[in-house]
Amino acid sequence: MPLKIILRGGGDLASGVALRLFRLGFNVIITELPQPLFVRRAVAFGEAVYRGRTQVEDVTGVLARDLDHCAEIFQQGQLPVLIDPSFSIGPLLKARSASGQSESAPFVLVDARMTKKPPDLGMDAAALVIGLGPGFEAGRNCHAVIETNRGHWMGRVIWNGSPEMDTGIPGKVNSVGAGRVLRSPADGELIVFAEIGDPIAAGQVIAEVGGVPVEAPFQGVLRGLLHPGLKVWKGLKIGDLDPRVDPSYCFTVSDKSLAVAGGVMEVIFSSAALRPFLWD
Repeated sequence: MPLKIILRGGGDLASGVALRLFRLGFNVIITELPQPLFVRRAVAFGEAVYRGRTQVEDVTGVLARDLDHCAEIFQQGQLPVLIDPSFSIGPLLKARSASGQSESAPFVLVDARMTKKPPDLGMDAAALVIGLGPGFEAGRNCHAVIETNRGHWMGRVIWNGSPEMDTGIPGKVNSVGAGRVLRSPADGELIVFAEIGDPIAAGQVIAEVGGVPVEAPFQGVLRGLLHPGLKVWKGLKIGDLDPRVDPSYCFTVSDKSLAVAGGVMEVIFSSAALRPFLWD
């Protein structure tokens, strides 16, 4: 399957998309920031930026040096993660395609950074550009956009227009919404006292920033936490406490990620121009 899928962003939502596409046999590359911020690190391929390699369910993500190294990682049956905040590999892939090199197939760009702002790249960035969530408008800055808000429309493909606006309100888990999100109480270095998957008691100190403790608002399981040692700022989301008290949820991609991945798959497989490149 020569078609490459490039995902900008390696957080949990992007990683759910990457996982499904990789399992289908696509060559998937994730691009990330030098110091990414994502809470659900146990299901984020972007964690390879910090660790060199990481595993999401049954797939291993490996930090890559460049495009050639990405090819080596593919051959090992693993998923490459490349530090490339400016998307410099885009022009490189286009140049290889124009020169008729072996990697001459077009590529698909999935912008999964969830910035909730209009993207810095347009529809000419790749043969097919897919946006996730708010900030995208199909037919204007991407070819299609996937709805990411929970509810009836989650995972649906939008071919013309925009998805729902960002509500700023986290989805409820067991009737708990905003209360499950842990936010930094101050500016400073994040010091952690618990690990993802740990059972947490109400009132337990999970972390500390600038000498100010972050206490659990209720009993649950620590579903996500930013990488220790990061410099954070007051109000930033730094963790996620799950009231369902099931540690397995911390280490498997969410229903939301899988639903959004289904929308991305629909866009790719419904593109007539790309069908010749889907199978060898």
